[in-house]
Amino acid sequence: MTPLTTSQIKVNATTTMHMSLVCLAKPVLYGYFRSSCSWRVRIAFALKGVEYDQVPVNLIKDGGQQLTEQYKTRNPMQQVPAVEVDGVTLSQSLAVIQYIDETRPGPRLLPADPKKRAQVRMISDLIASGIQPLQNLYVIQKIGAEKVQWAQHFIDRGFQALESILKQTSGKYCVGDEISMADICLVPQVYNAERFKVDVGQYPTIKRLNQTLLEIEAFKVSHPSCQPDTPAELRT
Repeated sequence: MTPLTTSQIKVNATTTMHMSLVCLAKPVLYGYFRSSCSWRVRIAFALKGVEYDQVPVNLIKDGGQQLTEQYKTRNPMQQVPAVEVDGVTLSQSLAVIQYIDETRPGPRLLPADPKKRAQVRMISDLIASGIQPLQNLYVIQKIGAEKVQWAQHFIDRGFQALESILKQTSGKYCVGDEISMADICLVPQVYNAERFKVDVGQYPTIKRLNQTLLEIEAFKVSHPSCQPDTPAELRT
């Protein structure tokens, strides 16, 4: 093996130091207080005990701050969240959550058991791909006057499937007795359902799990009612 030159050693040391400093920097979450996708990331950070900074991106003000060219460099889909962490910028909440889980200590957000891990991903994808996108702001704005009925229809359709699955997978939480990414996805979606006046009482398993999770500190501190950009009239 050829020994490293002094210059190579200096370069390696500088690179290592730079990477260490990057990893020591707080993550930065670009989000919106009521965005369910942003809330998922806030819950994950809270569960892991990760300190982070928030930069509000108002989805309503000035026609939507997420639509600016400046923000587009952070998230080409012009949606929230975007997260700057460890020298990279990530979007898509489930990708962010899994990165946090793989790089930070603390409770696992995906189980070690392959079957349970698959169930967590199945539930998370059902919510994040099969329910939430159909009643996010961009879609609702396109629907117009029928937006409430539209949202109710697709939330009910998704919750019927979700209730059936959770009856089989749940213990204290969505999958067994450990909090997971599935629970992180569930609570913001129930919040959205209640905003659109969906009767969550029709889904007793979903209702029970949501009530249990809302008693946990990580879900309380990340709630839309107490974020830096929460309007005064919505604070509790």
